[in-house]
Amino acid sequence: MAINLKTTSSIATSHINILCYGQSGSGKTTLIKTLPKPIILSAESGLRSLDGTDIPYIEVETMDDLKEAYSWLKNEGGEYSSVAIDSISEIGEVVLSEEKQKSKDPRQAYGALADSMMSIIRAFRNLPMHVYMTAKLSQVQDDVGKLFWGPSMPGSKTGQQLPYLFDEVLAMRFGKTDDKEWRGLMCKGDTSWIAKDRSGKLSDWEDPDLGKLIAKIGGQDA
Repeated sequence: MAINLKTTSSIATSHINILCYGQSGSGKTTLIKTLPKPIILSAESGLRSLDGTDIPYIEVETMDDLKEAYSWLKNEGGEYSSVAIDSISEIGEVVLSEEKQKSKDPRQAYGALADSMMSIIRAFRNLPMHVYMTAKLSQVQDDVGKLFWGPSMPGSKTGQQLPYLFDEVLAMRFGKTDDKEWRGLMCKGDTSWIAKDRSGKLSDWEDPDLGKLIAKIGGQDA
């Protein structure tokens, strides 16, 4: 077999995959309007914050819906630069419910959930477009038992694996300092929050604008 030797200097960032989690009402869905040429796969019926933006969306109620949307995007979605899945936590709940109907053994259902979710997330991650997925906030446990705030998914195995599938894991944070409200994307994790920036090009905190964030990393079509 002929070896095709490459160097890391030839690696270019073309499309960015992002997982963003946070409290309900923190602005995760609103961020979608800052994506370049987005289409939404909505599993939560919570798009009211985007009223008036005229962004196309597909309702997703089952895993079959999600797979069908993926196939359509792969073959016919060339006009879009980004796809937003809102939210992956809700889709996980739907898949778990479907698996529980197939099996009386909860362990088997949760195992099937992990396999199904990892497979479909990897498939979307490899689409030739920016991929943005939102998740709910929950306290999660890492491999050694330490508790963090992180993305919520049904099943501890699925929740632990989820951040590893994304280049960018961002926490949408908000609060009030000196009577002034603030909102920002936490891009580097600490002892209490899960976050990461695999590109190494983001600051610890970034403004809540995905288009600017993608451009800073160097993604195309930003």
